[in-house]
Amino acid sequence: MAAPRCPFPSLLLALLALSAPALLRVRADGGEDARKTYIFRVDHRAKPSVFPTHAHWYASAAFASSPDAAPLEPLHVYGTVFHGFSASVPASRAAELRRHPAVLAAFEDRARPLHTTRSPQFMGLRARLGLWSLADYGSDVIVGVLDTGVWPERRSLSDRNLPPVPARWRGGCDAGPGFPASSCNKKLVGARFFSQGHAAHYGASAVASNGSVEFMSPRDADGHGTHTATTAAGSVAYEASMEGYASGVAKGVAPKARVAAYKVCWKGAGCMDSDILAGFDRAVADGVDVISVSIGGGSGVTAPFYLDPIAIGAYGAVSRGVFVATSAGNEGPTSMSVTNVAPWLATVGAGTIDRNFPAEIVLGDGRRLSGVSLYSGKPLTNSSLPLYYPGRTGGLSASLCMENSIDPSLVKGKIVVCDRGSSPRVAKGMVVKEAGGAGMVLTNGEANGEGLVGDAHVLPACAVGEKEGDALKAYAANASNPTATISFRGTVVGVKPAPVVASFSARGPNGLVPEILKPDFIAPGVNILAAWTGATGPTGLEADTRRTEFNILSGTSMACPHASGAAALLRSAHPGWSPAAIRSALMTTAVVTDNRGGPVGDEAEPGRAATPFDYGAGHITLGKALDPGLVYDAGEEDYVAFMCSIGYEPNAIEVVTHKPVSCPAAAASGSDLNYPSISVVLRGGNQSRTVTRTATNVGAQASATYTARVQMAAGSGVSVSVKPERLVFSPGARKQSFAVTVAAAPSGPPAAAPVHGYLAWSDGGGGHEVRSPVVVTWLQPM
Repeated sequence: MAAPRCPFPSLLLALLALSAPALLRVRADGGEDARKTYIFRVDHRAKPSVFPTHAHWYASAAFASSPDAAPLEPLHVYGTVFHGFSASVPASRAAELRRHPAVLAAFEDRARPLHTTRSPQFMGLRARLGLWSLADYGSDVIVGVLDTGVWPERRSLSDRNLPPVPARWRGGCDAGPGFPASSCNKKLVGARFFSQGHAAHYGASAVASNGSVEFMSPRDADGHGTHTATTAAGSVAYEASMEGYASGVAKGVAPKARVAAYKVCWKGAGCMDSDILAGFDRAVADGVDVISVSIGGGSGVTAPFYLDPIAIGAYGAVSRGVFVATSAGNEGPTSMSVTNVAPWLATVGAGTIDRNFPAEIVLGDGRRLSGVSLYSGKPLTNSSLPLYYPGRTGGLSASLCMENSIDPSLVKGKIVVCDRGSSPRVAKGMVVKEAGGAGMVLTNGEANGEGLVGDAHVLPACAVGEKEGDALKAYAANASNPTATISFRGTVVGVKPAPVVASFSARGPNGLVPEILKPDFIAPGVNILAAWTGATGPTGLEADTRRTEFNILSGTSMACPHASGAAALLRSAHPGWSPAAIRSALMTTAVVTDNRGGPVGDEAEPGRAATPFDYGAGHITLGKALDPGLVYDAGEEDYVAFMCSIGYEPNAIEVVTHKPVSCPAAAASGSDLNYPSISVVLRGGNQSRTVTRTATNVGAQASATYTARVQMAAGSGVSVSVKPERLVFSPGARKQSFAVTVAAAPSGPPAAAPVHGYLAWSDGGGGHEVRSPVVVTWLQPM
């Protein structure tokens, strides 16, 4: 079979660099025997019967790569979603182990970044009605969260009025400093931590080497994990707010679901692949129903699935019936920036909700500029203060308000204009404050456009978009005596339009396998209120001494747990549904119109309608997902056939599946995976392609007839036909297959102009419309 193909020429060299032999290279500055951590995938069936466990085998002389080699000291031993171990060894030893007959693959450990009230209602949830009511708010479902841990004392993790923990739960609480086993309860049913990969990479004493507070326990020093866990499944907490902003009743999407926290990420250090994989392994063994992973790679190249521990761990979970949601990444609006693209994952982008935190800048010439802010301290006392832009004379570093870059004598008592980029937004405010500035305006550049998120600044400050920022800097440069003031307007709800795709939300197309449209959908991810750690202030800065029970954050990290909570509710309402069926229900009922009735827009380009490359199938809406009518189901056989179709060799596929596989001589197209979206790639002179799908009737009426409707962009030169055009279901025929043929005019549009549309199946009076995005892309053969 051919080697795995690279769908985009620009990715070829990078994918080659991620091949298994390349992952065994040593760093240029580390020497040939530099110790690094590697993850080894082992054929678990090869264990000699003399060893009681695989851990004994891996640590024995019998597994050593040579008679003279010392026995291994595994950091983690994996046995549920993945079979093998991780170990810190010299590169030469790793190369020897790679040749061991039982070792199927080896890849270097690497660090990954985190993708960092009202939102449940915005997704269509209503108290005592619909999905919340039918699913009992998710009380029988356990959501595992792989993140930075949890702060167990928060009200959002209270177990008040919860029934007993499901008897099938096998998890527990890992005690540690400041985290006794009694920290768990009927809400927080499990808490574990995984530090071996982190310690091997950064050093055993690195947990607090950056000067920040950290805990060698499941306790959350960062805040990210507490926020994501309670976004997905936080208990009801009254009188919640972030220092007065977004006040009201805080609750997770599945407020009665149980939480199991797996601390695989460490403050200031990210998340090591070996620890992430250990978290997956333990979570599935413990018995979670849903796994939420707001972690991923950076923008650009995505590793092949057999070299991606998140894809591998998630496959093991999904094959055991566990739904896995992942964040799409925060590298938008750059094209092809989406990460976590395996087809067994739910990949979640971010959208806005109908709530905002406006601020206003009034210039000395009377103009008013709009921005956003979560500043909650004392307001500016003067009606007008001098305005200063350090980038005018101080160079790039000063324009970005980097540490030690601005002259205190030039900014004291002034409102300072800082450009966004290169350092955290809130850190710029601290630089200005420490230099004696009275306030700050943070201005977007071209990379961020008009996309704005609120921050709990340490001084009076707000953010503005690119256009307002350009106007502000022009005024500061040209006025003889530029002045300004900032006023803060609190919380505003009912904002229109909403949702809008967040400017930072990572975009398609899928750079690894363009036949699978990613992201799958978007969910609320801008200015989300949820519980927060007690170890750090709302900015996360060491110098921020404030403490708050709740915080407001933005990112696809915040969107992901919305999908996880939604999946928990659907699992509770439909316990027999597979992870693929749950994802299908969320995708085919997603909406592509905003609260004005117009198309969902793109925050990065106001006025432009977003496309499936931006939002996938659309914005999830849970009122409809409870009863989607039809679902597109898929299981292990489908995913194996898919990997065969994209050119993976059987031994590479086995790294993912943990089972021997064989590929047919003539594999189907990747577009034929029974996915709820349809992405067709036309190559070279091929101007026509037919793909197949199978729909399963999960509606209340076993006898139903659905009729197809297709709409493609006008003037696109692309036609889409469906055969048959009617699907007739009955008690004895709950599955029906159909073929979709995409044809283009011989000339076709250029490769840079994908065509978008949709296919919808409707049962008329039954009230179901099962909608799938259709994307057609032209690529030149490699």
